[in-house]
Amino acid sequence: MKDKTIDYVLRTTWLAVQKMYNEEASNYGITMATGFTLLSVDPQKGTPSTSLGPKMGMEATSLSRILKTLESMNLIERLPNPNDGRGVIIHLTKQGIKNREEVKQNVLKFNNVIKDEVSQEKLKNFFEVSNSIMTLISNKKIF
Repeated sequence: MKDKTIDYVLRTTWLAVQKMYNEEASNYGITMATGFTLLSVDPQKGTPSTSLGPKMGMEATSLSRILKTLESMNLIERLPNPNDGRGVIIHLTKQGIKNREEVKQNVLKFNNVIKDEVSQEKLKNFFEVSNSIMTLISNKKIF
């Protein structure tokens, strides 16, 4: 068998995870991206729209589309930022909070199944390697 590159394994694994989450999310009428957005919004205080993109590692254009979708589904509402009249705070609606909890339970289930199947030492190594890759990328040591 031919050796697989690190990026190939990362990419195919992430695509499998993404497909799994999208299939599960479709049962709730959402996508993985909308679920991730629901998880990224503070359920009590809301989250400023300007900090949501960086928090999620998303471009503003993509996030804007997701927020419009969530708003049309009545899962979020945009309210003026009381500390900055130019800004907007994204708040979850009651249905948004309910959906967020369902998403959170699915993410925790995924994590628990992996933790049950993979040894703590292997998981520790996985996180160390992932952190090393992130550091190399952020320090522009590759390109």
